Amino acid sequence: MRSVEIPTPEGPLHALRFGPAQPGDGKVVLAAHGITASAMSFVAVARALPADWTLIAVDLRGRGRSSALPGPFGMDRHAEDLAAVAKHFPQPMVLTGQSMGAYAALRAAARFPSLFVHLVLIDGGLPLPVPAGADPAAVLAATVGPAVARLRMTFPSEAAYVDFFRSHPALAASWNDDLAAYVRYDVAGEPGSIRSRVNPDAVAADGRDLLAGAAAFGADLRSLRLPAHLLYAPRGMLGQEPGMLPQPLVDQWTRQSPLTARLVADCNHYTILTDPVAADQVARALVDTCEWPRPDCAACPTGRTPA
Repeated sequence: MRSVEIPTPEGPLHALRFGPAQPGDGKVVLAAHGITASAMSFVAVARALPADWTLIAVDLRGRGRSSALPGPFGMDRHAEDLAAVAKHFPQPMVLTGQSMGAYAALRAAARFPSLFVHLVLIDGGLPLPVPAGADPAAVLAATVGPAVARLRMTFPSEAAYVDFFRSHPALAASWNDDLAAYVRYDVAGEPGSIRSRVNPDAVAADGRDLLAGAAAFGADLRSLRLPAHLLYAPRGMLGQEPGMLPQPLVDQWTRQSPLTARLVADCNHYTILTDPVAADQVARALVDTCEWPRPDCAACPTGRTPA
């Protein structure tokens, strides 16, 4: 794992690079994380990739080691940052994103298709319908409000912050060393006043964009000009069923767009990346296009049968 800094007009955007010292041509994955997460979300996936593949996981603006980068935030800005990373490593890339990162990756794929060879959305990227007549401010408070509240909390020690995450209902049963490292990477402040390094203003702005942008995300999906796939979890943010992307929503968008989709069994919104079994499935989907059947598969010279 190596730190990388990508120049932007406002300062460096930070990323973590996993894999060979020199990325192999056409064997690079560019990854974007969730709304309060960081590049460390992708450690287990990076480990599961073949040895000659590189994964570049970005600390999105306002998070991780990019937390000091200013706004404006929103999916347009994150997409521009992803394009800047891709141009910094000028070669074909697989683009992926999880949760909010899936929406940023979708926007980047729609606007900068020449930079990427295919797109894999992970438990995100589909327009989330807001109930008719619902107050957008109330919906925002119900969805990202708890996350913003956590970002304003302080803890007496790093160990206490780790223990707070360890008790999370979606993580407790699958806790491992990767999750502990993920939490420690997020630590800021001094003993007695430990907190998350995530910028709460970035989370609030991005949450508003996710709710307000349903029509734009739908247009992005319909306009995709590169192969696009979705991996989704059966359980949600609290480890409960249904998941963030219920089956009817998945079915709707696989009918209305070029997207193909697959359920990753026995995981939730977070453990789809951090559980070793689920992470292995994600890694295979990123690097092996034969994982995804297409109409022309019968003529494929490999003779392989898609999963």
